[in-house]
Amino acid sequence: MFCACNNDGDERRPNINVCPICLGHPGTLPTINKRAVENVIKVGLALNGRITDKSNFDRKSYFYPDLPKGYQISQYDHPLVEGGLLNGVRLTRIHLEEDAGRLNHAEDGSTLVDFNRAGVPLMELVTEPDIKNADEAATFAQELQLILRYLGASDADMEKGQMRIEANISIAPKDAKEYGTKVEVKNINSFKAVHDAIEYELKRQEEILAEGKKVIQETRGWNDVKKITESQRSKEEANDYRYFPEPDLPPLDIKTAFDLEKLKDEIPELPEAKRRRFGEEFGLDMKLVEIIITKKSWADYFEQSVSELKSKIAEGDIQLLANYFTSDLKSLVKNAEPAGIKITPEHFAHLISLIQQDKISSRIAKNLLLKMFEAGEDPEALIESGGMELVSDESEIGKVIDDVLAVNEKSITDFKKGKLNALQFLLGQVMAKTKGKADPNIAKRILEEKLK
Repeated sequence: MFCACNNDGDERRPNINVCPICLGHPGTLPTINKRAVENVIKVGLALNGRITDKSNFDRKSYFYPDLPKGYQISQYDHPLVEGGLLNGVRLTRIHLEEDAGRLNHAEDGSTLVDFNRAGVPLMELVTEPDIKNADEAATFAQELQLILRYLGASDADMEKGQMRIEANISIAPKDAKEYGTKVEVKNINSFKAVHDAIEYELKRQEEILAEGKKVIQETRGWNDVKKITESQRSKEEANDYRYFPEPDLPPLDIKTAFDLEKLKDEIPELPEAKRRRFGEEFGLDMKLVEIIITKKSWADYFEQSVSELKSKIAEGDIQLLANYFTSDLKSLVKNAEPAGIKITPEHFAHLISLIQQDKISSRIAKNLLLKMFEAGEDPEALIESGGMELVSDESEIGKVIDDVLAVNEKSITDFKKGKLNALQFLLGQVMAKTKGKADPNIAKRILEEKLK
């Protein structure tokens, strides 16, 4: 945040991305990372917050072994963003600070310090007490993660410590004007843990109050093994940190230092708007839409595929494309980005058009998609070179059906008794015997004729 060290969350060698500035050596001077400030401003704009005219950094003094300077450069009374709204939850503020390092506790009882993360830009977003339960909290956090990724502000990977949740939990009798004593559960590192920690803490506080006791204001940690919160320390107040303006950094005149209109123009279509548009424009079920928009890069790939499909078939079957996209294609590419695979949106759309026009069966389509993934070629070219086109010769298909019927007398009897699934079974046998090459529509018609 205040030096030129590399911000690499995947670095596993300790104390590699460090310098005298982020290690807090005497006589060193910080400088502000402009890109980090711009990213926080974008988040504020995306969440309809007010970008403050003036902002500054402050020293927040406290001791912790992985905080090398003995204080943290943060923001106190003049954050970058005030207010905002997400999922109906009001935001109090969004400010920018530097992260601390990481402690590694060894089996022999010793503790080692890794300063790679020390000084990394850390955005903190604070909400008003509008969240009523654990489900709302987890949903809020997941939507925030998605927005951060769409903006390119952070990968927000909780497993890598790039996003953490701190839940402040307090309860009060129904219709009470004020909440009770607040307890903070720190550094929760998964959405499930967010949900479970809040559920546990609500129940713990209810039991304390039911016994006529008082809830203590403190910081607690979530023990994911025992599924309980555990006391860590009494909660500090703002005056305990002895905030004062950071003397080594200048105050920020936001409108002078940053082009807010340019930053606003750089904000892409956000998840909620894309979610709503995909549902309305493509007529898709919202469960499918949710899978499609999980990554902006893949949502863009899907939309390009839809456009390519419509250029090939005027009434392109978007539902069919979405089904293959969310199941077959996604399972094939796993966590890869579109730029890292060989199947282009044009080729993927071409595959769907071939299915829609009954030129290939679903069995062939699955095999073809795998070949496209390996070779990066157009599906029609692969069909021609690999002999994968549909067989539509009725006499050839009829011979295969005769062979299948000859060894499946029970299914013939079941069909005559009105069991329609017997027809599907026999059709499946025909498709298996032809390795998916028989035109399924022709095969079904001939099969029905022979059975009757």
